[in-house]
Amino acid sequence: MTDENTTEIQSMDFETAFSALQENVAQLENEDLPLEKALALFERGQILAKHCAVLLEQAELKVRTLTMDADDKLPTEG
Repeated sequence: MTDENTTEIQSMDFETAFSALQENVAQLENEDLPLEKALALFERGQILAKHCAVLLEQAELKVRTLTMDADDKLPTEG
């Protein structure tokens, strides 16, 4: 996989990357591919999956941070 392709994937938002990952999986499942093409699709799929995981982790961290900030601003009873 070229650096250009990796850079393209890194610039994708979650929805775009996840859709591309689904397309990759469909191609691998539905086509009788030559080994080289299958390996290239597999490699791209691994990069897409990792990128999706990173984006989800970032979103989860943001939600936790926002939740903690909101909890800190709530008035305490007493």
